[in-house]
Amino acid sequence: MDKTRKVIFITGASSGIGKATALYLAKEGAIVYGTSRSPKIDKEMDKWNIRMITMNLTDDSSVKAAVKEVMDREGRIDVLFNNAGSGISGALEDTNVEEIKELFETNFFGMVRVINEVLPHMRKLGTGIIINSSSIGGVIGLPYQGVYSSTKFAVEGYSEALSKEVRRFGIKVCILEPGDFKTGFTSRRKFSAATSKKSCYYEDFLKTVSVFESDEINGCKPEIIGKLINKIIHTSNPKLRYVVGNFEQKLSVLVKKFLPGRVFEKIIINYYMGKGIKTNDELERVDKRLNL
Repeated sequence: MDKTRKVIFITGASSGIGKATALYLAKEGAIVYGTSRSPKIDKEMDKWNIRMITMNLTDDSSVKAAVKEVMDREGRIDVLFNNAGSGISGALEDTNVEEIKELFETNFFGMVRVINEVLPHMRKLGTGIIINSSSIGGVIGLPYQGVYSSTKFAVEGYSEALSKEVRRFGIKVCILEPGDFKTGFTSRRKFSAATSKKSCYYEDFLKTVSVFESDEINGCKPEIIGKLINKIIHTSNPKLRYVVGNFEQKLSVLVKKFLPGRVFEKIIINYYMGKGIKTNDELERVDKRLNL
């Protein structure tokens, strides 16, 4: 066991932000373990000795087994990055309770399961950093991404409370609030089963999807997250929250704190629903995503 190198545990590390972060930290000298429901052979990750573990966030025994494997091998977890998550879009009225529960199982309860397994080990050592991935959508309720925003608002409240509770054990909690990043998240997003052209929300929904998917496709590179997390790890007193994304998105979080609620709401409505669909190509792309 090499006690000079940080042991990092990253959920959802097979692609996107998780993979980019795992690679960045491994190149910086960390011992990195990643999880995925179905890990595949990845030559680049193998090159940097990133060990991928099969783990299902919605299964208690799977989470226990994954954490135990790391502890058996390394004897400690210095940094936990709860990155795994998924999304569903649709009008809230068109999203049923089962669909909402399913997303909470991954984005919120999955995070809780991992923390509950890792935290006792960190307490025993009297040190550790827990980094929970929220979103700008966790501080701004996003139209037609309301369920996703709800899961991330829950992450915010949970993490803020947890930070206060574990501080006396030498454990630090940080909340990451990413804006739009160019990853596979866009193509994996689900749409609520009731989403269709028959919905009274369809016109605004289609406009909004065209905007936020375009923002994601043209978003920041995920390597930025890896660089930020490396900075957090090597900061003696990291901040509770880190907003990361393009300038306009970071500014929006700041502006919300100062503008009257209804004024800020109009700005968000105009941005997503006022822009509309910019090109025929974009309309075709959205239609393909919706399968309508």
